[in-house]
Amino acid sequence: MILRIFTLFLLVSALPASAALEWSGTSLKVLKEDVAASTGLEAVYVAPSLQGLSVSYVGDGAGSAVWSRFSSLGGGYAEPVATGPSISDLQPDMGYIVEVAGKQYAFWLVDYSRHELTLQSLSLSAEQDCGRVALDVVGSGDEIAYYSVNGRRLTLSRDIELGYNTLVYDNENHAYTETATTEKLDYIRPVVSAPAPLCATEFSISGDKFLREWGREVSATSERCEPHSVEARTMAEQESREAENEVNNPSGTFGGSAPCVVNFEAAVTDAAIFREWQFSRTPDFEDISLRMSELAFSYTFEEQGNTYVRFYCANSDASCDYYGETYDISIGESFIKCPNAFSPFNEDSVNDEWRVSYSSIVSFECTIFNRSGRKVASFSDPSAGWDGKYNGKFVPSGVYYYVIKARGSEGREYNLSGDINIVDYK
Repeated sequence: MILRIFTLFLLVSALPASAALEWSGTSLKVLKEDVAASTGLEAVYVAPSLQGLSVSYVGDGAGSAVWSRFSSLGGGYAEPVATGPSISDLQPDMGYIVEVAGKQYAFWLVDYSRHELTLQSLSLSAEQDCGRVALDVVGSGDEIAYYSVNGRRLTLSRDIELGYNTLVYDNENHAYTETATTEKLDYIRPVVSAPAPLCATEFSISGDKFLREWGREVSATSERCEPHSVEARTMAEQESREAENEVNNPSGTFGGSAPCVVNFEAAVTDAAIFREWQFSRTPDFEDISLRMSELAFSYTFEEQGNTYVRFYCANSDASCDYYGETYDISIGESFIKCPNAFSPFNEDSVNDEWRVSYSSIVSFECTIFNRSGRKVASFSDPSAGWDGKYNGKFVPSGVYYYVIKARGSEGREYNLSGDINIVDYK
């Protein structure tokens, strides 16, 4: 046990930077893969084949080099196998340690010919779900494992590429755009999976990174597949009003004083055949009061209380569906307050127009009369007012009368009347 601990301790002492390994006996390059320092390995080397392959240590003291070999048990069980600057009796998928002048260099050697990637066909599996797509692969490309000096099993990624097109949401343009994407696979299984594409596409699988480096990459392509998964993105924007005499105190993001106009818009992916906006007076949508099939529309909320709106879409057989964000539109109660005096044509423009103060008034009619009963003004917008003119001229100061008929967001009917006093003005 003491010997094993001592050996592992030495493994952390790397050879000088000037030292190197040189490979011979192969027409293709032996590839070096960097690994984490915590493995105790300087690198993992991938050779196309071990037939005729040898490796030499190049550096000071090469003639006294001692070569040891270890298995999945780790460097603590390494056994000496050769001395001198090189070794040719290389065994596949094993670890090696070369020791020179008390310094050790540990590496793992992979014989790629034992793990060669082959690809005959790629096709869509019969069973699919909404989140991922499953593909049947005919071929081989098993996991390439290597072991740290402490005997920990690790996987060397082959960087096999699974490529296909999907839809990606463009937030700036509020639309989905077709985009090429690639999934990386460490190795091949009989069935591989990836996030389900959102548009019709072919799948291609190619690799691996070792074959690419050697100029021998292989690939397979599926038939064109139709999408079954659905996705959507929604937007809601309330139209603003700049009426100074309207009291608008929304309790949330949307709503406040009625009538409240909100613009809704949804962007959907290709498989979303059925789509609708749902309106409900309860947040659980147990009772849907209105359905709208348009992707984009404007809606005017006039009823006091909360209305909940969400977007729903599904594919042709409703096996995959999507619920969007719930928007809460809260409309407040109504009121009208009428002033009894104003001063038209004030030089400081203060109180120079007669206007009601209001909130959540959804219909409105106001008529103003002089003392003889003649109508001098009328308007149907509660944000409007009377500037004290009749036929383009200011009326004399004195008492005038208003009559208002209106309806609030909760259905309340207003029948108001009263005096308007025009204070002396120049």
